[in-house]
Amino acid sequence: MKRLSYDAVIFDLDGVITKTALVHGAAWKAVFDEYMKYREQRDGEPFREFTHENDYLPYVDGKPRYEGVKSFLESRGIHIPYGEPEDDINKETVCGIGNRKNSKFLDILKDKGVEVYPSTIKFIENLRDKGVHVGVASSSKNCKFVLKSADIEFLFETRVDGEVSAKIGLKGKPEGDIFVTASLNVGVLPEKAVVVEDATSGVQAGRNGAFGLVIGIARERNTEELLEYGADVVVPDMEYIDIEWMDKWFRKKPVLLSDSGEDKGAEEFLSELEGKNITINPCYYKNGDEALSGGREPVFFLDYDGTLSPIVERPELAVISDEMKDAVKRLADKYKVAIVSGRSRKDVEKLVGIKDIVYAGNHGFNIKGPGISMMHPEGEKAIGMISELAAKFSEKLKDIPGILIENKEFSVAVHFRLVEDKFLDRIEETVEEQMQGNDKLRLMKGKKILEIMPAVNWDKGRAVRWLVDILGVSWKENTVFYFGDDVTDEDAFRILRTRGTGILVSKEPRVSAADFRVASTEDAKELFLKALG
Repeated sequence: MKRLSYDAVIFDLDGVITKTALVHGAAWKAVFDEYMKYREQRDGEPFREFTHENDYLPYVDGKPRYEGVKSFLESRGIHIPYGEPEDDINKETVCGIGNRKNSKFLDILKDKGVEVYPSTIKFIENLRDKGVHVGVASSSKNCKFVLKSADIEFLFETRVDGEVSAKIGLKGKPEGDIFVTASLNVGVLPEKAVVVEDATSGVQAGRNGAFGLVIGIARERNTEELLEYGADVVVPDMEYIDIEWMDKWFRKKPVLLSDSGEDKGAEEFLSELEGKNITINPCYYKNGDEALSGGREPVFFLDYDGTLSPIVERPELAVISDEMKDAVKRLADKYKVAIVSGRSRKDVEKLVGIKDIVYAGNHGFNIKGPGISMMHPEGEKAIGMISELAAKFSEKLKDIPGILIENKEFSVAVHFRLVEDKFLDRIEETVEEQMQGNDKLRLMKGKKILEIMPAVNWDKGRAVRWLVDILGVSWKENTVFYFGDDVTDEDAFRILRTRGTGILVSKEPRVSAADFRVASTEDAKELFLKALG
């Protein structure tokens, strides 16, 4: 059996696998119309009907039940006590109203049963036949009941739903927690997995989870909205998606990496979609000039090694040139700029030497800038383990010529750029042996480097998203750029995909989640100067 380039597909439930989205809509309408009429009679507030287009889709669809109640009521300027999940269905609290909706939903299901989308079930069966892991992730606390009622529970290796989320403290959509958890449950990193969703909050969650491909299903004729919130492609039904085409997406990616014509394949790839009822996100058609002159104020996130300074044999030799430093300083004088590096924050701050900008070190575990100071709490807990591991590596590998063990406080890096090939297997075996059985740490492989860091859902991409929020940056009002060269920068490229611009700094073309490619740090500097006008 040919191995595919992706290892898992995580499906939303309502509107993707089952036709229960319509049942949810009917139950919400019944409950909210009843409540709004009650307020009219009691308080004299004019009754305004709860509608599918104006209320269900923007405020309720895809969200955890109580969040949906709160969101809708706030849209009408109504604020009531949150209450407790155990509240009676007649209690006037967010939880009480949510529980009343759930009661109506279950009554309708018991009366009419559960219908499925045959095309989705067929697609799932085909995935399973090809050895792809399949999971379901839903905000609904009724997910298990619905799957059992439809007799399809056996199709899924993992189920992460409202009950699971409440138990382990996962955030609801548009956060990517439930999808990421489902993917990790089947042993697959999000970068090698696909999310299938029909709600805007769901495709946003897939993007925030940094998944390799986010597919939107436009059951509500909401293609444009799904694309706007982060879907890579949108289809009216799963019958239009092909398993092999998805494989090609991961192997080739429709990326216009440069305007020189040397990186071919994107136009050919996109042309294959013509006449197939697949709408691809407009971001895949933009060119470099359009990205730089989009009319919105730019924000720059910049890696250091290989982006601001050339890759060198030893990390201490990676020095930023005076010309590059001047370009970055000028950029920072005019726009928001943050340096996001795998180096320790203090190290990269010293190397760059520009005051009053943000520095995110250790892949974002340690961030500091004007009015900002953050150390990831789970990362801090691992500092002692990291130190012990660095000492063990130094002892066990000290006889290998050219090896360099770097303790970066939140991580330890094993550099082997200067090591002969005959030692490489021993290095990797030693690293894996020392990590064996330790589920609090994870291994990342970069350019001639093995790096061990805390096993938490945090990386450069999530650090960039955190900074976007804390800096008051808007995906819609700003053009967010990320420049990077290494595999660790792919996390940031995937977070930016469809809503920002990722630029890969690489001499040779390669498969990447970036939007464009420049060949050198010098070319990156030229783009900085171009952005300055």
